[in-house]
Amino acid sequence: MIKKTRPFVLGDMVSLRVPPRGPRSDVQSTADVNLPKSHHRRQWEERQLNSVSIRSARPAQCWARSLRNLAELDRQSWTSFPSLVDQLAVHFGDRTALISLDERMTYRALARAKNQYANWAKERQIGPGDTVCLLMHNCPSYLAIWLGVTQAGAAVALVNTNLRGEALLHSLTTARAKTVIVGGTLLPALQEINGDALPGDGVWLHGEVVGSTPWLRQLDCSAYQDDWILVPTEPSANADALALLIFTSGTTGLPKAARLSHYRLLEWSLWFAGMMDTGETDRLYNCLPMYHSTGGVAAIGGVLLNGGAVVIRERFSARRFWSDIVEEECTIFLYIGELCRYLTHAPADENAAKHGLRLCCGNGLRAEIWRDFQSRFRIPTILEFYASTEGNVSLYNCEGQPGAIGRVPPFLAHRFPIALIECDPETGEARRGADNRCIRCVAGGIGEAIGQIPAGGQRGTAQFEGYTDEAATERKILRDVFADGDAWFRTGDLMRRDEAGFFYFVDRMGDTFRWKSENVSTTQVSDVLAAYPGVTGAIVYGVQIPGEEGRACMAAVTTGAEFDLAGLPAFVARHLPPYARPMFLRLCETIETTGTFKPVKTGLVREGYDVTLIADPLFIFQQESDTYVKL
Repeated sequence: MIKKTRPFVLGDMVSLRVPPRGPRSDVQSTADVNLPKSHHRRQWEERQLNSVSIRSARPAQCWARSLRNLAELDRQSWTSFPSLVDQLAVHFGDRTALISLDERMTYRALARAKNQYANWAKERQIGPGDTVCLLMHNCPSYLAIWLGVTQAGAAVALVNTNLRGEALLHSLTTARAKTVIVGGTLLPALQEINGDALPGDGVWLHGEVVGSTPWLRQLDCSAYQDDWILVPTEPSANADALALLIFTSGTTGLPKAARLSHYRLLEWSLWFAGMMDTGETDRLYNCLPMYHSTGGVAAIGGVLLNGGAVVIRERFSARRFWSDIVEEECTIFLYIGELCRYLTHAPADENAAKHGLRLCCGNGLRAEIWRDFQSRFRIPTILEFYASTEGNVSLYNCEGQPGAIGRVPPFLAHRFPIALIECDPETGEARRGADNRCIRCVAGGIGEAIGQIPAGGQRGTAQFEGYTDEAATERKILRDVFADGDAWFRTGDLMRRDEAGFFYFVDRMGDTFRWKSENVSTTQVSDVLAAYPGVTGAIVYGVQIPGEEGRACMAAVTTGAEFDLAGLPAFVARHLPPYARPMFLRLCETIETTGTFKPVKTGLVREGYDVTLIADPLFIFQQESDTYVKL
């Protein structure tokens, strides 16, 4: 049993009694009480928490810690993530904070590096209103860079390292980047883009300069002062300032840039610190991309907040995983369901029996994998959660219910106002009743999950901070849902809820499906295919493969005389990330359309790649030979 040290920033708000085991009792719902604001509301939550009896003490402890942590936002002097790092450096000093294969960075070194990047940004006149795009693989400097630039008051756009061509250029344009910082291994991705389209302040290379490129400069902050220099009249980062832009695939094609404030980042870190019960003895293994909110902000902040360390790897490797866990003495593993599936089906590894993991935290772990994974590798606790970068729907499965993405205790319904509503399966539009209100799903029914957006500009994860594209922001908001003037965020995810209140993920809505734990936009893929010589039409959809999570990309295309199948793999590789490239290809003579010329996908999806049902030529992509082979 690992002994945990007392967190330094998370002071006691009140003494919370963990409820005893026993029959579940009814809890007063917020629907029956007029809640006061601020700390009075939190005290009400705590009384409710102390009055509830649930299956085990652990869920109550998780909620208690997280609620207590959030109270610190109203009392602490730090107003941004960078200012919090300064206090962590004072308290934890030379304790190890970040570990990679090439370097170890202490809390003090992280704060100093952050300040050097902040002073670099200040000299470059990068500040409030500006955006810097960061295109780098996972490493300790990744965190130090965006912390420093945001400390100077600018925002940082965390760019997906898989993007190429049009999608990458779109991300830079959408972010309105003043400059770009790129890692050496990703420089070729920028070199493929016309230099005239790059930001006016050019591109800064983190790493060694290879060759001569007119618009490329070396980013070397070693000569900059490692204390933050700020002229008193200049603004600095504050809680409400824009900190990050994180790109998320929607249902309409190219990536959208979600806006995230410093307050939201702090709230994420505080909440995860409570849910994971982190301490100085913890080491979290993180092989998820740091351009995502979970792998780059929430889990990292939740560990650093209480003096632990984060072990960073550039990517997941099933071969090295267990040796890494053992050698680095990791106590927490950050997962997505796909990683757990890989590990479960991988050959036996002697290191798997030597690990000291106490907790796995992540999302997307299906019930059939959950049980095998936890049993085979003796994982004491699995904390599954559901959240999205820009969304306001958050769920946590503190009870360890296999397959569930979480539940909301009745006394916290006001913090997490979630509903499932009926939607038209063809159009995706919300169904409304005779009163023009949305229709709630019956118990056990499948519907879209939506989260209420609080009125009055309330801070925090309940709020929807939107995208840089105002039209895209508005499309995610559903209005007059259950009352005049109310507004709810549309997740685009179909879920069901059981009688115990647990939510279960069912599928994505619309033109997006998930593969390799990434959202694949059918519109984006079909646009790329349509640009290939000889393709006269393309429909893209997801198909299930036995034993695999999510859906693989399949395309039905019509072609002309110019079409060259041999050249297609290289073409899509230049324009699409690996997870979005078609695995299956169906060459059709014609594609059925509706009266309004919309393609009919129903039959194509039903037939999938079943050669017994399809007379059209079918092909599967073979990665080894980089070719499409006929089925």
